[in-house]
Amino acid sequence: MTLNTVALELVPPNVDGGRERALDEARKVLQYSAESGLHGRIRHVMIPGIIAEDDDRPVPMKAKFDVLDFWSVIKPELPGMTGLCTQVTAFMDEAALRQRLTALTDAGMEGVVFVGVPRTMNDGEGSGVAPTDALSIYRDLVANRGVILIPTREGEHGRFNFKCDQGATYGMTQLLYSEAIVGFLTDFAKTTDHRPEILLSFGFVPQIESKTGLINWLIQDPGNPKVAAEQEFVRKLAGSEPPRKRQMMLDLYRRVVDGVAELGFPLSIHLEATYGLSAPAFQTFAEMIEYWAPAQRV
Repeated sequence: MTLNTVALELVPPNVDGGRERALDEARKVLQYSAESGLHGRIRHVMIPGIIAEDDDRPVPMKAKFDVLDFWSVIKPELPGMTGLCTQVTAFMDEAALRQRLTALTDAGMEGVVFVGVPRTMNDGEGSGVAPTDALSIYRDLVANRGVILIPTREGEHGRFNFKCDQGATYGMTQLLYSEAIVGFLTDFAKTTDHRPEILLSFGFVPQIESKTGLINWLIQDPGNPKVAAEQEFVRKLAGSEPPRKRQMMLDLYRRVVDGVAELGFPLSIHLEATYGLSAPAFQTFAEMIEYWAPAQRV
């Protein structure tokens, strides 16, 4: 089963904002979707499971709503939308993780991306289930099993192939600020029969990025020239006026979509407003989706 969807990322709000803050996020989705022309086009919300990361994170991390708690609040407010989420596996044993995944699927989460340790730790350091193991262990429990795909990362070809061998049905890319995914999937298609669904991720870059640098921090990979070029593109986006910014993002979207459309991978779109939902972000997303959207199932 493929998702064939446009998914909007909704980061759980801080718990100190209470239930009303969570409801406000759902209301923003409806308002901005209606105003931008995206009403009825967004079929999933993608809720990331947030864990504490590096101390140098530009925006301090505060206690967030749990994915299930947030979803239970907003689901009734978003008719016609289903859930996707990420789940950190590396700190839960098999039984606890099974219980968690059962709760997620029972709550209507249609797909789960299995995530490992934060980048402050090495792969395998977590005391729980490795994401690659979870893909096979919970094959019968979670129909749509996702993994993170970072096309600019060294060794990603072999890493992604192994994840597909283990049972991954889709890959959700890191935020894309270049066409690196085109070359990656072109090469991948030549060397393997795996054709997992690819959720192509695009993120709006507001002016505040010039001061804060959160997106620059999120995509960092020190010493990687491919990522350095993407970071430079992010800086140009942050410093551009809204019409120019929208055109730059739309041009990138076109190049990526056109570049991967004929490679045989089912495609979905994942949209992210890293600094929070806004009218300009939705205006940009609407232009992108107007150019191309997945053939969504009814």
